[in-house]
Amino acid sequence: MELSESIRHANGRQRKPVVVTTDMSDREAKMSDQETVDEEEALIRSSDSEDGHPRVRNGIRGELGNVSLLLFLYILQGIPLGLAGSIPLIMQSKNVSYRDQAYFSFVFWPFSLKLLWAPLVDSLYVQQFGRRKSWLVPTQYLLGLFMLGLSFTVDSLLDTNGSRGPDVVTLTSVFFMLAFLAATQDIAVDGWALTMLSRENVGYASTCNSVGQTAGYFLGNVLFLALESADFCNKYLRFEPQEQGIVTLSDFLFFWGIVFMVSTTLVAIIKKENSKQQRSKKRPKEETQGVLETYKLLFSIIKMPAVFTFCCLLLTSKIGFSAADAVTGLKLVEAGVPKAELALLAVPMVPLQILLPVVISKYTAGPRPLDIFYKAFPFRLLIGLEYALLVWWTPSVKHDEGFPVYYYAVVLLSYAVHQVALYSMYVACMAFHAKVSDPVIGGTYMTLLNTVTNLGGNWPSTLALWLVDPLTSKECRGAPSQTCGSVEEAGLCVKEGGACFTTLDGYYVESMVCVVIGLCWWLFLGKKMKQLQEEGSSAWHCRIRK
Repeated sequence: MELSESIRHANGRQRKPVVVTTDMSDREAKMSDQETVDEEEALIRSSDSEDGHPRVRNGIRGELGNVSLLLFLYILQGIPLGLAGSIPLIMQSKNVSYRDQAYFSFVFWPFSLKLLWAPLVDSLYVQQFGRRKSWLVPTQYLLGLFMLGLSFTVDSLLDTNGSRGPDVVTLTSVFFMLAFLAATQDIAVDGWALTMLSRENVGYASTCNSVGQTAGYFLGNVLFLALESADFCNKYLRFEPQEQGIVTLSDFLFFWGIVFMVSTTLVAIIKKENSKQQRSKKRPKEETQGVLETYKLLFSIIKMPAVFTFCCLLLTSKIGFSAADAVTGLKLVEAGVPKAELALLAVPMVPLQILLPVVISKYTAGPRPLDIFYKAFPFRLLIGLEYALLVWWTPSVKHDEGFPVYYYAVVLLSYAVHQVALYSMYVACMAFHAKVSDPVIGGTYMTLLNTVTNLGGNWPSTLALWLVDPLTSKECRGAPSQTCGSVEEAGLCVKEGGACFTTLDGYYVESMVCVVIGLCWWLFLGKKMKQLQEEGSSAWHCRIRK
C-alpha cells in the first residue's frame, strides 16, 4: 500500500495514487536524478578552477530566476502524475473491476521506460530554437491541450449511469499519453538544468527536481482528492454541507491546462536557451552523442553476464510485494475508507521519507550494500501479511460516522513501518548501482539499472491487479439460478432480487501466494544477489567507452 508515494521523493517518478498501484521505485525512483547528481558533482569539481586559477563563487542570488524556473517546470511535471494517481481511487469508489484497474496501471509505466526514447530527446533538436526547448515547448503545449480537452470529457468517461460504467480504455489511453509527455518533459528539463545553471550552482538542479516534482504530485493528487471530496470539504472547509466538493476533476484539469498553455508560451518567448550568458565559460558544455551509439552502448552493458544476472534478479525481486503494494489501498477504499483521508495520511510521512535515506545510507556505504537489501526483504514480506489483516479488520471498525481515530493511527503506523523496509531496500539497491556502475559511462549505466529497478516493480503490480478478480469467488444469494462471475451476471443477480456475496476474496489468496513466492526468492535468488557483491570491477565495466 502506498499512500501517495510521490510524497515518496525517493519514490521518484511515478509517484502514484494515494495508494499507489506500483512500487516506490515506480513515484516515480528518479531514474535521471542520479545521473544528474553524478554530472553535477563532476561539474562542480571542474568549476573550482579554470586555467589553473581558483574561481570566486558568487552564490545563488544571481540565478534565482533560473532556479525558480526549474522549480516551476518540475512542479508542472508532477501535476499530471498526481492526477493520474488519483484516478484509480476515483474508479474504485465507482466499483470498477480489478481487471480494469490493471489496465489503468499501464499509465504508470512511461517513467520506467523513458530510457527507450531518451536518446532521441538528447540527440534530435532545432539548434536555433534550443536543444531542450525543442522538446520542452511542444511537449508542454500537448500536455496543456490534453488537459483542456479532457476537462470537457472526463465526467462522461467516469460516468457510471450507463450500463458499461467508466470508459477505462479511453481513460487509460489519455492518461498514458499524459504520463508519456510528462516523462519526455522530464528528460528535457533534466538536461536543461545542467546548462541553465552555472557550474557553481548546478547542484541546485537535483533539489529543484525532488522538491518540485513532490510539490506537483501533492497538488495533483493529495490536494485534489481532498478538495474533490464532498465529505472532506463539508467536514473541514464548509459551514453548510453540499453534495459536491469545492472542485471537480474537470475544473482542476481545465485550470492546469490553462496554466500549461500560458506558462509554456512565456517560456518559449522570454527564456533564451542559446543566449550569450548560456554560452559563457561558466556554463558546462553538453556533449552530443548519436542515437545509435547510445543504444549500442546500452546493449553492450546488458550483455555483460553480471549485469544480465543482476537485471533478471531486479525484475523478479518485487513479486512478493505486489499484492500489498498494488491492491491494499484499493481494498481499503472498497471497504469504505475515504480516499481523501488516505491521501492526507501521506502528509505526516514526508519527514520520515526525507530522513530515512539519510539514516539508511550510513549502513549501505560499505562494500556490501545489498546485505541491507537482503535483511529487509523478509520484514517487508511480513508487512504484506499485516496489510492483509488490516484490510480484513477494516469493516469491523467502521461505524455510521466513519472510522475511529485509532484506526487511522494503525494505518499510519503500518505505512510507516512499511516505509522503513521499503527505503532500506531502495537505498541499498541504489548504493549498489553507484558502486558497480562504470564511471566512464556512469550516467547511462545508472539510468539503465534504475529503469530495470522501476520496471521490476511495475509489471508485478499490474499482474497482481489483473488476477484479483479471477481469484475471487462470489455467489448469488436470493436468486438461486443466477451467478456473480462477471459484472453482467452480477447485474442479473440483482435484477432477479438477489445479492452477490464474496465467498473467497482473491486479494487474500494473492497475499499468501506472493509471500510464499517472495520467501522462495529470498532463500534461493536472494543469496545469488548477495554473491554478486563478490564480483570484481572487471565484471561490471564495459569495454565501450564514450
